[in-house]
Amino acid sequence: MKIAFIDLQNFRKLKQCRINLSGKTTLFVGANNSGKTSAMDAIAKFLAKRNFVFNDITLSNKSAIISIGSEWEKEEYILPDSLEDWECILPSLDVWLDVTDNEIQYVAHIIPTLDWKGGILGVRFIYQPKDVSKMYVEYRELHTAARKTERSNPTNTLELWPKNLADFLEKRLTTLFTLKAYILDPEKANNEQPQETAYDMECFEQNPLEGLIHIDIISAQRGFSNSESRENNNDNNIGGNLSSQLRSYYDKHLDPEKSPTPEDIDTLQAMESAKIAFNQNLGVKFKVAIKELETLGYPGTNDPIITIATQVSTAETLKHDSAVQYALTKNTGDNFNLPEKYNGLGYQNLVSMVFLLMRFRDDWMQVGKAKIERELAGHKIAPLHLVLLEEPEAHLHVQVQQVFIKKVYSVLRNHQFLVDHPNFCTQLIISSHSSHIAREMNFADLRYFKRLCATADCRVPTTKVINLSDVFGKENETDKFVTRYLQTTHCDLFFADAVIVVEGSAEKMLIPHFIRNKYPELNQRYITLLEISGSHAHRLKPLIDKLCLTTLIITDIDPVSHEGYHPSVCPERNQKIITGNDTLKSWIPNKTSFDELLGLSFAEKSVSYDAPYSYSVRVAYQIPLTIDYKSDKAVEALSSTLEDAIVYSNIELFSDDLTGTGLINVFNNFVKNKNNFTELHAGIYSTLHKNNVKKAEFALDLIYSIDPEKIIVPLYISEGLHWLQEQLRSHD
Repeated sequence: MKIAFIDLQNFRKLKQCRINLSGKTTLFVGANNSGKTSAMDAIAKFLAKRNFVFNDITLSNKSAIISIGSEWEKEEYILPDSLEDWECILPSLDVWLDVTDNEIQYVAHIIPTLDWKGGILGVRFIYQPKDVSKMYVEYRELHTAARKTERSNPTNTLELWPKNLADFLEKRLTTLFTLKAYILDPEKANNEQPQETAYDMECFEQNPLEGLIHIDIISAQRGFSNSESRENNNDNNIGGNLSSQLRSYYDKHLDPEKSPTPEDIDTLQAMESAKIAFNQNLGVKFKVAIKELETLGYPGTNDPIITIATQVSTAETLKHDSAVQYALTKNTGDNFNLPEKYNGLGYQNLVSMVFLLMRFRDDWMQVGKAKIERELAGHKIAPLHLVLLEEPEAHLHVQVQQVFIKKVYSVLRNHQFLVDHPNFCTQLIISSHSSHIAREMNFADLRYFKRLCATADCRVPTTKVINLSDVFGKENETDKFVTRYLQTTHCDLFFADAVIVVEGSAEKMLIPHFIRNKYPELNQRYITLLEISGSHAHRLKPLIDKLCLTTLIITDIDPVSHEGYHPSVCPERNQKIITGNDTLKSWIPNKTSFDELLGLSFAEKSVSYDAPYSYSVRVAYQIPLTIDYKSDKAVEALSSTLEDAIVYSNIELFSDDLTGTGLINVFNNFVKNKNNFTELHAGIYSTLHKNNVKKAEFALDLIYSIDPEKIIVPLYISEGLHWLQEQLRSHD
């Protein structure tokens, strides 16, 4: 048994979304404030019985709640006998289970009809009013009384509580609302819109999945502290220091005082001997003090006599900050140990998470004393273990993050029972901001949280969850290329506001300088810079379309001959030249002719998409530039690479003496010594297309030799960056 997918409605930013879960590990990725934590909180609140608050309801639904309250305030209003008005407002979670034929005994109570033959089963959890009529009466009484009180004082300017129904529920939600569960129709599982709630299919149990799903949670706030801060030893908080976790594990699985076994006899005898010896010692030590107390008239004739005794408990020995220590020396005979709190936060996090995962596994498997207690209570092992882990990367350096994500699932399955019974399933859900963790995952296991701007239909920003398992199709060459590429570079684009795809290393080095010095708004955005050859940029199209990310592609126009194997040629008009760039030919602007590309307008180099989500993609390639060079006035300069575009855009700068080596020195000499632009153009083109030309070195020399603020950004790049800046501004 496993969870196939969940449908979440009306919970914070997640107005309506479906999240497919992988069979083993699912990773939630997305930019900050995209709803990853909201999804984790929703699962925890619906399935682990955590408390709801009013702000858990999607903010845009507040106006609908106020409208219901406005109707309630009318004298002639008749309260309906159903929750129809609340159906599209209330937070709900649909859990769809994939059940095999040999697991029907677990789900008999949620099978909708006798015709069900196996496969998908669904349960809807709704956070709904306990009694609408009671809430209606209470609201009307309080609202009427508040308005009457306001009118009683002519000078009053205050609006008393409750101002409206939303204001009323902010204070009264937890007392008036409760969690209910309903059986869903499997035939409607794949409907585009969630099915209507069949209120006559209410489950007898408040949580019909109890006993089916064993859920554990490691939240993002794990209570770590450095050596100077106060520790949090609250046992009710999952996380905190390792000592508290060890104490909890010991209490549940190891404590010899609980359901003693023959192996515990020696320990219990030792504890009893220690207690007797300690009590005798206490009696001797306190004898003088007690005698002195008796001289003051206590105890009297009928008063109880004071004695000193103690209860020795092994669990109590773990209740201090030095219960767990770290040895600083190994095999030296020296005893140099420090308490747990003096270890680094990264190692505290790593050790804590791994130990918690082991504890979760052993709790589920009912290891040790827990097994005896569960058997006495008649509890069985749940067929599904669901573990939620938020932001495991906290304080961990890159290599540890990568090793952790590779090993985390195996820790949860490291038990012989699970080896022998693979039908007992473990599903791990992780939310992360780390591109290093995302890099180690398969695309099929990533769920991308896409932020949506406010619209006329929904006046607040919301989120959709995008399943990346089918981005490129199965075993597709493009899938292999992009997966290998991202895994060998980075996965930053999953956390970015926008993406800039660049041609090569020179662009990757220079464009951040251009942004930092010329585009302060862009410099404040989360933008991923992907370096990929222009001939391969189009391979990212399925991924960009799936992520719906605003994207700028900065590439080369690549003029080539239309004959033979398309050898590179010097850029000139009216020579039947074509582009060799696959991105320009097959994606944007979907043109082949070099002359036609030069003539396209600004608007023709971008494409916008409105469905299903609004985003735009633009290409920026070299365009004509009018310059003055010596006696040649207003001459058209056609460039084909970043390097010659920089020279032509900064012709005056290159006319001066520049300090530098390599291409900078060559171009500097060309600009100073060529007789006319034709000679300059031919010389620069010939130099750039020699074998083993060091373009990256040109970018480094440029950064070193020239103040970036003095460099004029090539026009095609400037247009692209201005476009991107305006696109992001429009999303605010």
